[in-house]
Amino acid sequence: MTSTDMRTEAEDSGPSGYAAARLRLLQEGARSGPPRRSALAELTDDWLTGLFDAGAEKLRGVSLVAVGGYGRGELSPRSDLDLLLLHDGGADSGAIASLADRIWYPIWDLGLDLDHSVRTPAEARKTAGEDLKVQLGLLDARHIAGDLGLTAGLRTAVLADWRNQAPKRLPELQELCAERAERQGELQYLLEPDLKEARGGLRDATALRAVAASWLADAPREGLADARKSLLDVRDALHLATGRATDRLALQEQDQVAAELGLLDADTLLRQVYEAARVVSYASDVTWREVGRVLRSRAVRPRLRAMLGGGKPAPERSPLAEGVVEQDGEVVLARAARPDRDPVLPLRAAAAAAQAGLPLSLHAVRRMAAAARPLPTPWPAEARQQLITLLGSGPSTIEVWEALEAEGLITRLLPDWERVRCRPQRNAVHIWTVDRHLIETAVRAAEFTRRVHRPDLLLVAALLHDIGKGWPGDHSVAGEIIARDVAARIGFDRTDVATLATLVRHHLLLVETATRRDLEDPATVSSVAEAVGSQGTLELLHALTEADALATGPAAWSSWRASLVADLVKRVSAALAGDEPEEPEAAAPTAEQERLAIEAFRTGGPVLALRAQTEPPAEEPAEDRDPEPLGVELVIAVPDQKGVLPAVAGVLAMHRLTVRTAELRALELPDGVSGSVLLLDWRVAAEYGSLPQAARLRADLVRALDGSLDIAGRLAERDAAYPRRRGIVAPPARVSVASAASRHATVIEVRAHDAPGLLHRIGRALESAQVRVRSAHVSTLGANAVDAFYVTGPEGVPLPGDQAASLARALEDTLRE
Repeated sequence: MTSTDMRTEAEDSGPSGYAAARLRLLQEGARSGPPRRSALAELTDDWLTGLFDAGAEKLRGVSLVAVGGYGRGELSPRSDLDLLLLHDGGADSGAIASLADRIWYPIWDLGLDLDHSVRTPAEARKTAGEDLKVQLGLLDARHIAGDLGLTAGLRTAVLADWRNQAPKRLPELQELCAERAERQGELQYLLEPDLKEARGGLRDATALRAVAASWLADAPREGLADARKSLLDVRDALHLATGRATDRLALQEQDQVAAELGLLDADTLLRQVYEAARVVSYASDVTWREVGRVLRSRAVRPRLRAMLGGGKPAPERSPLAEGVVEQDGEVVLARAARPDRDPVLPLRAAAAAAQAGLPLSLHAVRRMAAAARPLPTPWPAEARQQLITLLGSGPSTIEVWEALEAEGLITRLLPDWERVRCRPQRNAVHIWTVDRHLIETAVRAAEFTRRVHRPDLLLVAALLHDIGKGWPGDHSVAGEIIARDVAARIGFDRTDVATLATLVRHHLLLVETATRRDLEDPATVSSVAEAVGSQGTLELLHALTEADALATGPAAWSSWRASLVADLVKRVSAALAGDEPEEPEAAAPTAEQERLAIEAFRTGGPVLALRAQTEPPAEEPAEDRDPEPLGVELVIAVPDQKGVLPAVAGVLAMHRLTVRTAELRALELPDGVSGSVLLLDWRVAAEYGSLPQAARLRADLVRALDGSLDIAGRLAERDAAYPRRRGIVAPPARVSVASAASRHATVIEVRAHDAPGLLHRIGRALESAQVRVRSAHVSTLGANAVDAFYVTGPEGVPLPGDQAASLARALEDTLRE
């Protein structure tokens, strides 16, 4: 039977005919999705038109209007009917009431849910002004029967009211959405989601339509219509499977709903729902951010015009990184940025945004997604550093990661991510999908970066520890294989690849052993020690275990579990004792270094050389490469004197040079030359822009060493000149004394958030403590500085224990100020 036949049957046979035609339509296997929803709305329109016409023969100035979902022509099998009986006030109230009864009662008799009202246009507008939900429903008003002009007039007036009142009503709508999200949770993570009310559901999709209707802002349209259609299709199937007007996708009904939609299983269904919800959620985030920007701009612009005498001020743009700037509360690309020539740009922009605690502009992400070149294999060192910086940024990582993922950049960078994206976890302990759990684990791990010597390995292990859940079998075993491949692809050397593979393979080892095995049994400790292999890996595994549990959900970690794991780690650490690192032996100076040292001694002043670092051939396997430096090598030779470290570090900070690695050592001159020279070997990179000339660096260094350059003052002035950003809240600095690390010096270990001038502050603090820096080994891993300073007293011997501890405490207090 065709749609026309069904409508004719519904009109001719009254309620029973409509019910039969409706049932046949819903049982048609060939028609589903938007065509069925539209056909059901048309069928219902025809039936209601017949009811209206039969009761309104002698009435004028009356119309029947569909609002809400029915107004949009989207009727699911058990949707309620939202109807407004509109009249101009000229008809007798009894006649209007009689007409309403002739329409409402047949609907109730069929057991259909009905949301109804009888109003004049003025009453409808007044109610809409008082009740936001009523106004939202009227934005989708659609004429069914009666006086078309009356309906059109109401639609025009309601839309005009909405646009005029948008600056007031949109913040109210945003608050309503936020309250609903707080109550219902996020659709993209719930095992039993409410398709309509949860964040990212159909209510939010309707809210985005309302924002667009205000003409104040618009949602990103790519994929939004398909996401909304997908959610509506699932709701249709849910109604048919249950026979009820429900929006909650309960566990016991998911297999039946999946079958109704022709999907493989319930997991496939949930993944489809999560993907759609993610699109709606991201569109909501972008849209509400744009609404806020427009409203702020409208509030500020009149005052600026008054101050500037008219005209539109140019937006301020503050540099964040090479090719990346902040503008109007968002991270955007610099005008000179070239995504088509800069494959690291997406990661650099993401890291800068996360570190600044700012969102990535939708336009910037889409421009990078459309034009960015793929990264070579293995990745260049900068790309790896930017990924680590992004992962170590704490909670702000999540929003930035989601922005990249929404435009497909994550799976382009990490193809293995596709298998875990939106993958549900049917475990009451887990509160996130697999991909979100991995990001949450990295966020938690960022809190523990001061506990480990290799925060970069901790963060990458957190990102990859459950990557094997996209494959059949034991996810730890599968994950180990994937982790090896990913780690090599992003440029870690052979040793680091092996460590990451071990962390992924054994990420459940500590908690499972601590809670299920007898810790007094030497075999238990021995088996864990054999699997872990080293103190450094044990340290990383302990931090990863806690981060993983905290990111799983509240039921996965407790003080009891924490104490058991800590006890196991202590026992395993004792079993592994004896492999503490000794002070690394300095390599013999190169001919160039000797030349610089002799020149510095001869002239009595600093001598320096800048040399560009080249990447190893991309085709060379990661396991056969030496770890490549990042940026430019800067070698400085200075006659041995006080204040060299803070002076050099301060000059580099003044010139906006980021220190990636640094080594300081005293170099004895060749036979026949008495005296020593301090040799500093730095790897530096410009924050943005080009590197300064060597002559300019040397001139400032000379002034810094003779005291005529106020480095601290210059750095303070520069910081004051830039607007303060909220940025991230990094874990506090941690300074400790490494016991038994050297027989010749006291080793002070500093782990802190990398920031301009950090090494300058450390150097000044060590100088103030009147200790001599015998050598230094500085590394920046992502946004984390991990530094070791080998210091002695003025007599050249290690510091006494109490003096070393006091120095560590003082340095830690300085860095936390």
